[in-house]
Amino acid sequence: MHETLESETVEPLLRGRFGRPYLYARRCQSTQLELDEHAPEGAVAVCELQTAGRGRLGRHWEAPEGTAIHCSVALRPPPGRRVAELTLLAAVAVTEAIEAVARVVPLIKWPNDVLLDARKLAGILGELRGGTVVLGIGINVNQTQQQLPADARRPPASLRTITRREHDRAPLLAALLFGLEQRYDAWLEHGLDALHHELEQRDFLRGREVRVDGVTGRASGIDSLGRLELDVDGERRVVESGEVSY
Repeated sequence: MHETLESETVEPLLRGRFGRPYLYARRCQSTQLELDEHAPEGAVAVCELQTAGRGRLGRHWEAPEGTAIHCSVALRPPPGRRVAELTLLAAVAVTEAIEAVARVVPLIKWPNDVLLDARKLAGILGELRGGTVVLGIGINVNQTQQQLPADARRPPASLRTITRREHDRAPLLAALLFGLEQRYDAWLEHGLDALHHELEQRDFLRGREVRVDGVTGRASGIDSLGRLELDVDGERRVVESGEVSY
Protein backbone atom coordinates (compact mmCIF):
# COMPACT_ATOMS: atom_id res chain seq x y z
CA MET A 1 0.00 0.00 0.00
CA HIS A 2 1.30 3.45 -0.87
CA GLU A 3 0.37 6.70 0.84
CA THR A 4 -2.53 6.54 3.26
CA LEU A 5 -5.48 8.87 3.65
CA GLU A 6 -4.91 9.30 7.37
CA SER A 7 -5.80 12.66 8.88
CA GLU A 8 -2.18 13.81 9.18
CA THR A 9 -1.79 13.32 5.42
CA VAL A 10 -5.05 14.88 4.24
CA GLU A 11 -5.97 17.57 6.76
CA PRO A 12 -2.98 19.84 5.96
CA LEU A 13 -4.25 19.88 2.34
CA LEU A 14 -7.81 20.95 3.18
CA ARG A 15 -8.72 24.47 2.04
CA GLY A 16 -12.27 24.87 3.31
CA ARG A 17 -14.71 23.70 5.94
CA PHE A 18 -15.49 20.30 4.36
CA GLY A 19 -13.43 17.57 5.92
CA ARG A 20 -13.83 18.90 9.43
CA PRO A 21 -14.25 16.67 11.32
CA TYR A 22 -12.23 14.12 9.37
CA LEU A 23 -13.06 10.57 10.43
CA TYR A 24 -10.53 7.99 9.27
CA ALA A 25 -10.47 4.22 9.60
CA ARG A 26 -8.16 1.82 7.89
CA ARG A 27 -11.04 -0.62 7.43
CA CYS A 28 -14.79 -0.25 7.77
CA GLN A 29 -17.90 -1.89 6.42
CA SER A 30 -18.85 1.21 4.47
CA THR A 31 -18.09 4.88 4.94
CA GLN A 32 -21.84 5.42 4.53
CA LEU A 33 -22.32 3.75 7.90
CA GLU A 34 -19.79 6.00 9.65
CA LEU A 35 -22.00 9.12 9.45
CA ASP A 36 -25.50 9.41 10.90
CA GLU A 37 -28.21 12.07 10.82
CA HIS A 38 -26.51 13.98 13.63
CA ALA A 39 -23.21 14.44 11.77
CA PRO A 40 -22.27 18.10 11.33
CA GLU A 41 -22.31 19.46 7.81
CA GLY A 42 -19.01 18.89 6.08
CA ALA A 43 -18.04 15.90 8.22
CA VAL A 44 -16.18 13.31 6.14
CA ALA A 45 -15.64 9.60 6.73
CA VAL A 46 -12.77 7.91 4.88
CA CYS A 47 -11.36 4.39 4.87
CA GLU A 48 -8.74 2.43 2.96
CA LEU A 49 -10.78 -0.75 2.61
CA GLN A 50 -14.55 -1.23 2.64
CA THR A 51 -15.60 -4.74 3.59
CA ALA A 52 -19.23 -4.16 2.58
CA GLY A 53 -19.05 -1.21 0.22
CA ARG A 54 -22.09 -0.64 -1.93
CA GLY A 55 -23.26 1.45 -4.81
CA ARG A 56 -26.59 2.29 -6.31
CA LEU A 57 -29.31 -0.40 -6.31
CA GLY A 58 -27.38 -2.38 -3.69
CA ARG A 59 -24.46 -3.24 -5.96
CA HIS A 60 -21.10 -4.02 -4.40
CA TRP A 61 -18.27 -1.51 -4.58
CA GLU A 62 -14.93 -3.10 -3.79
CA ALA A 63 -11.26 -2.24 -4.26
CA PRO A 64 -8.01 -3.56 -2.79
CA GLU A 65 -6.80 -1.72 0.28
CA GLY A 66 -5.17 1.63 -0.39
CA THR A 67 -5.93 1.78 -4.12
CA ALA A 68 -9.12 3.85 -4.26
CA ILE A 69 -10.89 6.73 -2.57
CA HIS A 70 -13.83 5.72 -0.40
CA CYS A 71 -15.44 8.64 1.38
CA SER A 72 -18.79 9.91 2.60
CA VAL A 73 -19.74 13.53 3.25
CA ALA A 74 -22.57 14.82 5.46
CA LEU A 75 -24.70 17.65 4.06
CA ARG A 76 -27.62 19.37 5.76
CA PRO A 77 -29.58 21.14 3.01
CA PRO A 78 -32.49 23.43 3.89
CA PRO A 79 -35.93 21.81 4.09
CA GLY A 80 -37.80 21.65 0.81
CA ARG A 81 -34.76 21.44 -1.46
CA ARG A 82 -34.53 18.70 -4.09
CA VAL A 83 -31.85 16.60 -2.43
CA ALA A 84 -31.66 14.22 -5.41
CA GLU A 85 -29.81 17.03 -7.19
CA LEU A 86 -26.88 16.61 -4.80
CA THR A 87 -25.80 13.43 -6.60
CA LEU A 88 -25.25 15.40 -9.80
CA LEU A 89 -23.56 18.16 -7.83
CA ALA A 90 -21.13 15.60 -6.41
CA ALA A 91 -20.54 14.15 -9.88
CA VAL A 92 -19.51 17.59 -11.14
CA ALA A 93 -17.13 18.03 -8.20
CA VAL A 94 -15.62 14.58 -8.84
CA THR A 95 -15.00 15.29 -12.55
CA GLU A 96 -13.44 18.67 -11.82
CA ALA A 97 -11.14 17.30 -9.11
CA ILE A 98 -9.97 14.45 -11.33
CA GLU A 99 -9.33 16.83 -14.22
CA ALA A 100 -7.36 19.22 -12.02
CA VAL A 101 -5.18 16.52 -10.47
CA ALA A 102 -4.82 13.92 -13.24
CA ARG A 103 -5.18 16.12 -16.36
CA VAL A 104 -7.88 13.97 -17.92
CA VAL A 105 -11.48 14.92 -18.70
CA PRO A 106 -14.12 12.57 -17.23
CA LEU A 107 -17.80 12.75 -18.16
CA ILE A 108 -20.99 12.29 -16.16
CA LYS A 109 -23.38 9.45 -16.95
CA TRP A 110 -26.72 10.38 -15.44
CA PRO A 111 -27.66 9.89 -12.69
CA ASN A 112 -24.59 9.00 -10.63
CA ASP A 113 -21.62 7.65 -12.56
CA VAL A 114 -18.39 9.26 -13.73
CA LEU A 115 -16.81 7.78 -16.85
CA LEU A 116 -13.45 8.07 -18.52
CA ASP A 117 -12.98 6.63 -22.01
CA ALA A 118 -16.56 5.32 -21.64
CA ARG A 119 -15.50 3.22 -18.64
CA LYS A 120 -16.78 3.68 -15.10
CA LEU A 121 -14.24 5.50 -12.99
CA ALA A 122 -16.34 6.72 -10.05
CA GLY A 123 -19.79 6.48 -8.53
CA ILE A 124 -21.91 8.48 -6.12
CA LEU A 125 -24.53 7.22 -3.68
CA GLY A 126 -26.79 9.67 -1.84
CA GLU A 127 -28.81 8.57 1.19
CA LEU A 128 -31.23 10.70 3.19
CA ARG A 129 -31.25 10.27 6.98
CA GLY A 130 -33.59 12.63 8.73
CA GLY A 131 -32.53 16.06 7.54
CA THR A 132 -29.03 14.91 6.62
CA VAL A 133 -27.86 13.72 3.21
CA VAL A 134 -24.89 11.35 3.31
CA LEU A 135 -23.09 11.40 -0.03
CA GLY A 136 -20.91 8.37 -0.65
CA ILE A 137 -18.20 8.81 -3.28
CA GLY A 138 -15.97 6.08 -4.67
CA ILE A 139 -13.15 6.78 -7.13
CA ASN A 140 -10.96 4.13 -8.73
CA VAL A 141 -7.45 5.54 -8.53
CA ASN A 142 -4.54 3.08 -8.51
CA GLN A 143 -6.06 -0.33 -9.22
CA THR A 144 -4.41 -2.38 -11.93
CA GLN A 145 -6.60 -3.90 -14.62
CA GLN A 146 -6.47 -7.23 -12.77
CA GLN A 147 -7.72 -5.56 -9.58
CA LEU A 148 -10.85 -4.10 -11.19
CA PRO A 149 -14.11 -6.11 -11.03
CA ALA A 150 -14.30 -8.62 -13.85
CA ASP A 151 -18.08 -9.06 -13.53
CA ALA A 152 -19.12 -5.40 -13.81
CA ARG A 153 -22.06 -4.55 -16.06
CA ARG A 154 -19.75 -2.33 -18.11
CA PRO A 155 -15.95 -2.39 -18.12
CA PRO A 156 -14.58 -0.26 -15.27
CA ALA A 157 -11.38 1.77 -15.24
CA SER A 158 -9.03 3.41 -12.77
CA LEU A 159 -6.91 6.50 -13.25
CA ARG A 160 -3.94 4.17 -13.33
CA THR A 161 -5.28 1.99 -16.15
CA ILE A 162 -6.15 5.05 -18.25
CA THR A 163 -3.09 7.25 -17.63
CA ARG A 164 -0.56 4.42 -17.18
CA ARG A 165 0.76 5.92 -13.96
CA GLU A 166 -0.08 5.96 -10.27
CA HIS A 167 -1.62 9.00 -8.58
CA ASP A 168 -1.41 10.38 -5.04
CA ARG A 169 -4.85 10.03 -3.53
CA ALA A 170 -4.58 12.68 -0.79
CA PRO A 171 -4.39 15.71 -3.13
CA LEU A 172 -7.25 14.29 -5.16
CA LEU A 173 -9.42 13.84 -2.06
CA ALA A 174 -8.59 17.36 -0.84
CA ALA A 175 -9.44 18.83 -4.25
CA LEU A 176 -12.70 16.90 -4.28
CA LEU A 177 -13.77 18.17 -0.85
CA PHE A 178 -12.95 21.78 -1.69
CA GLY A 179 -14.72 21.58 -5.04
CA LEU A 180 -17.74 19.89 -3.47
CA GLU A 181 -17.96 22.68 -0.89
CA GLN A 182 -17.82 25.37 -3.57
CA ARG A 183 -20.43 23.67 -5.72
CA TYR A 184 -22.67 23.03 -2.73
CA ASP A 185 -22.56 26.69 -1.71
CA ALA A 186 -23.47 27.73 -5.26
CA TRP A 187 -26.32 25.21 -5.26
CA LEU A 188 -27.65 26.59 -1.98
CA GLU A 189 -27.85 30.03 -3.55
CA HIS A 190 -28.87 29.30 -7.13
CA GLY A 191 -30.01 25.68 -7.30
CA LEU A 192 -28.92 23.37 -10.09
CA ASP A 193 -28.83 26.33 -12.49
CA ALA A 194 -25.43 27.09 -10.96
CA LEU A 195 -24.16 23.82 -12.48
CA HIS A 196 -25.98 23.97 -15.81
CA HIS A 197 -22.92 24.74 -17.94
CA GLU A 198 -20.80 22.02 -16.34
CA LEU A 199 -23.55 19.42 -16.63
CA GLU A 200 -24.06 20.33 -20.28
CA GLN A 201 -20.35 20.12 -21.06
CA ARG A 202 -19.83 16.82 -19.22
CA ASP A 203 -23.05 15.01 -20.14
CA PHE A 204 -21.97 11.62 -21.48
CA LEU A 205 -25.46 10.54 -22.57
CA ARG A 206 -26.37 13.64 -24.60
CA GLY A 207 -27.16 12.62 -28.18
CA ARG A 208 -27.04 8.88 -27.46
CA GLU A 209 -29.84 6.39 -27.93
CA VAL A 210 -30.72 5.17 -24.44
CA ARG A 211 -33.21 2.94 -22.73
CA VAL A 212 -34.62 3.82 -19.31
CA ASP A 213 -37.14 1.58 -17.56
CA GLY A 214 -38.52 0.23 -20.81
CA VAL A 215 -38.56 3.58 -22.64
CA THR A 216 -36.21 4.11 -25.60
CA GLY A 217 -35.26 7.53 -26.87
CA ARG A 218 -32.42 9.91 -27.58
CA ALA A 219 -30.96 11.67 -24.54
CA SER A 220 -31.10 15.41 -25.09
CA GLY A 221 -29.75 16.71 -21.80
CA ILE A 222 -30.25 17.18 -18.06
CA ASP A 223 -32.87 19.74 -17.08
CA SER A 224 -32.78 22.37 -14.33
CA LEU A 225 -34.29 19.88 -11.86
CA GLY A 226 -31.67 17.23 -12.52
CA ARG A 227 -33.95 15.03 -14.62
CA LEU A 228 -32.86 13.23 -17.77
CA GLU A 229 -34.51 14.64 -20.89
CA LEU A 230 -35.42 12.24 -23.67
CA ASP A 231 -36.65 12.72 -27.19
CA VAL A 232 -39.05 9.84 -27.80
CA ASP A 233 -40.33 9.95 -31.38
CA GLY A 234 -40.31 13.74 -31.33
CA GLU A 235 -41.95 13.98 -27.91
CA ARG A 236 -40.01 15.39 -24.92
CA ARG A 237 -40.06 13.23 -21.82
CA VAL A 238 -38.28 13.65 -18.52
CA VAL A 239 -37.06 10.86 -16.27
CA GLU A 240 -36.77 11.46 -12.51
CA SER A 241 -34.73 8.32 -11.82
CA GLY A 242 -34.00 4.99 -13.42
CA GLU A 243 -31.43 2.57 -14.77
CA VAL A 244 -29.97 3.76 -18.06
CA SER A 245 -28.52 1.55 -20.79
CA TYR A 246 -27.11 2.83 -24.06
